[in-house]
Amino acid sequence: MLAVGSASAQKPNQEYAIAIIDTPVYITADAQSQKLATMEAGREMAILPDSARGWLHVIANIEGGPLEADADEPQGKNVTGWIQDRAAIRTSTPNGDRIVFGAAVEAEQEASKRGGRRGAAQEARRLYTLLAEDFPNSPLAGEAAFRAADIRWQIERADVFSRPSAKERDPIMRDKINEDYLHRVERKFPHTKWADLAAYDLIDNKICGEWNGAAKCPEKEADLYEKYAAEHPQSPKAAEALYNAAWRQAALIEIYKGNGDAKKSDQARSKALELAQRLVSQYGDSDFAARGNTLIYKINQNIPTYGNTSD
Repeated sequence: MLAVGSASAQKPNQEYAIAIIDTPVYITADAQSQKLATMEAGREMAILPDSARGWLHVIANIEGGPLEADADEPQGKNVTGWIQDRAAIRTSTPNGDRIVFGAAVEAEQEASKRGGRRGAAQEARRLYTLLAEDFPNSPLAGEAAFRAADIRWQIERADVFSRPSAKERDPIMRDKINEDYLHRVERKFPHTKWADLAAYDLIDNKICGEWNGAAKCPEKEADLYEKYAAEHPQSPKAAEALYNAAWRQAALIEIYKGNGDAKKSDQARSKALELAQRLVSQYGDSDFAARGNTLIYKINQNIPTYGNTSD
């Protein structure tokens, strides 16, 4: 929530609103008056009791934090002024949660475009975060919380995996992506697909960099993905996890063979086929099950799936 004075000074019945478009904050309830600042979309405001028709008197967050989920970030800047109420979705606005969610989806789509609007990803993250906080009873709260955490995760992941340390075989040797926000989703929305998706993201911190032909990494990663699929069978990522486990076992066929360990190579072949067949059986309509069929064919035809795949 927006920090209005000290936490103890906040009133339990204080109404909040979320800006869904960039909107000016004026010194009075008049669009011709001095503009104090511009609130970006996805910023929060506390509504003061002397609001006027068509206008809201607000304490507006205009930069930085603080969002409750961003308590570890520096406090932001707040200003007191007036905004036109059409720009704000209040906690009492009918279908307010759906309106905020739609604005967040629009921002997220913009962020995914090549050359999309700068800052759109952070705007989407703020909107999703505030929806989960300000509309905690919304059926969209869990999805919004996950999407906010996932956007943050993907931005930080791209940064971490772009560094030279990302090539290190041992994941301990690279910077760790902050797990707090995904763990918060798991705690607040247990036994939901949003918790399942959060758990899948978290695997990123455990996978290796470059294998360099060593067996240890694909062994470990295959176990991670197989365990995920077993513990989250209803997850939207379960089929992908099984495929990832099967593919890594298939890679081990060649790695063990290259190390002169025919017994382990045969064991990896059997395990890869088992996992791929389970994938096809359990998730037959998915793209990953289709890829599983291709993997089975390649294994049965002794077509390498890792390393030098040409004869």
